[in-house]
Amino acid sequence: MINRDHEIRCKYGAHRLARGDIAMTTATTTKKRKRRETFGQIKKMRSGRLQASYIGPDGIRHNAPTTFDTLTDARAFLSGIRTRIAAGTWRSRADEKAERERRDVLFSVFAEDWLTKRYNVRGERLRATTEAEYRRLIAGPLAAFADMTIPAITKAAVMDWHAAQLGTGRKTQTGRAYSLLRSIMQAAVDRELIPGNPCQIKGAGSTSTEKAVKPPTADELAIIVANLPERYKAMALLAAWSGLRYGELTELRRKDVRITRKHDRVVLITLHVSRAVTHVTGKGAIVGKPKTAAGIRDVKLPNVSGLYATVIAHLANHVIASPDALLFPSAGDPTEHMRQSSLARVWMRAREKAGRKDLPWHGLRHYAASAYSAAGATQVEVMERLGQASPGIALRYTHGTGREDALLEKMSSIA
Repeated sequence: MINRDHEIRCKYGAHRLARGDIAMTTATTTKKRKRRETFGQIKKMRSGRLQASYIGPDGIRHNAPTTFDTLTDARAFLSGIRTRIAAGTWRSRADEKAERERRDVLFSVFAEDWLTKRYNVRGERLRATTEAEYRRLIAGPLAAFADMTIPAITKAAVMDWHAAQLGTGRKTQTGRAYSLLRSIMQAAVDRELIPGNPCQIKGAGSTSTEKAVKPPTADELAIIVANLPERYKAMALLAAWSGLRYGELTELRRKDVRITRKHDRVVLITLHVSRAVTHVTGKGAIVGKPKTAAGIRDVKLPNVSGLYATVIAHLANHVIASPDALLFPSAGDPTEHMRQSSLARVWMRAREKAGRKDLPWHGLRHYAASAYSAAGATQVEVMERLGQASPGIALRYTHGTGREDALLEKMSSIA
């Protein structure tokens, strides 16, 4: 019976089967037309997997980076692409690769680029000494990040590095390095390489070593000056009564000293400060503007401790006649700037005579600020005299002067 049925189907059903195939193919085609994609194209590969593709905004057909097992997965891919195009966030694979390479830049490469394009708040290139210090920090304590990509520098990585740096005992250097790292990583945020700055440790940028500078007393200053060689006496007195920075003092020239006379008597000496010198390894002495915009100033000198007489004598005996002659040049060449190492030798001997081995040259700037404040100068006036732009820094230079009893008497008289 089975064989008979088989014969009948073979003999009489072939034509019908053929017609049925045509009907089935037509139905399938109709079904496919009904499912035609509204965006992109999906085609079946010889492997049986599905390939999704689409025409991008650039007019080029782009294939999905992989094939799919199911129609649902392929359509999900195309739907995601369509959403990105509508949102304006679509990028071609070539652009995405370029973006990944841009984001994955090494810290050492990014830091160098940042440094070469860095300007200060006045829109000027970094001072040579500042750039040299930044390079020292990048090559030194920040070298731990050199071969890391910017996105790889996480909060955890920064915290681990900071803890290790504090372990070296170099608190000031660690604070400076952290501040620099924070600035560099903020630039990475601004350039959209990372979503946020990983430097989030509160107070880590502080550079205070808690070693307060104690300025000399008037007696100690007198002993120090008395034990300095003649050509350094005026320099020490000017530092103590004008508050000029070392780089400002050693760039002073004859033309910057303005002497006011009345009836052949010196009644006022004013220093015009408009330049400063810095010494950079490999570059020598570099003359530029003072450290801050407030550094360009005129500083009037008080006639105390024989200051006027010392300055006049110094101009006559140690400065050549040219208006551009340096007031405090190198001992070997009057056209070259004095190096701090030359001053250090005579300074250390003189301060030891006063019992102040702890006193840095910078302590004379502290003395000037405190003396001016004790005379009744306001905080703003102290800032102007020192050429400081920050009130906090100006306050750092002022110290108590033991005037409490006198101030109490004044308060009592007011009451």
